Amino acid sequence: MVSRNIIGLAVGVLVIAGITSACGPDDVHNSSTPSATGSAKTAGSKDDKTETKTVPDFVGMGLQSAQDSAQSLGFYSLASHDSLGRDRMQAFDRNWKVCTQNVAAGKTVPVDTKLDFGAVKLDETCPAKDQAPPAKARGTMPDFAGKSVKAARAALDSGTSISVKDAAEDRFVLVESNWQVCTQKPAAGAELNGQPVEFGAVKFGESCP
Repeated sequence: MVSRNIIGLAVGVLVIAGITSACGPDDVHNSSTPSATGSAKTAGSKDDKTETKTVPDFVGMGLQSAQDSAQSLGFYSLASHDSLGRDRMQAFDRNWKVCTQNVAAGKTVPVDTKLDFGAVKLDETCPAKDQAPPAKARGTMPDFAGKSVKAARAALDSGTSISVKDAAEDRFVLVESNWQVCTQKPAAGAELNGQPVEFGAVKFGESCP
């Protein structure tokens, strides 16, 4: 009888221990977590609103100063491009000035709106309006006269064989964004079927021969 009672007592202890383990502190904590998390998500999704700001007039500012001013207001999605359509990179923003902005001054927009500045170098004059680079060639040769060699190259298929020669002297054409197209072969409007392209060019500020 004694041994049978001892066995029964031991089994009871094991059962109680198992129940206690299954309902330990960790389980009590975890059971409340989904409710709290769900409540927070619901509140956030309904109450959060994107902040808005009024866009200042950046035209005439140095590009670096314009970018700094935009960021101080909370606009961090910023871009810039060459207003002369020459496809130059604004590597040193302090050497460029703002000519145009894609969002008009005085307009109130969300702070995650992308601001794009059209710019020229400090010693250059802003054009009356942004000069867009040539459109992508779609089977026919565009008219590249007066466009930068770099922009013309970008408009052609990346696999196109292109040669560029100085149309005035026997100089090397190194920085293609500083050179403008004078002559082209094939001619504008010709069908493009993978043939090589030839450009004759002079530096901007020079006259084509």
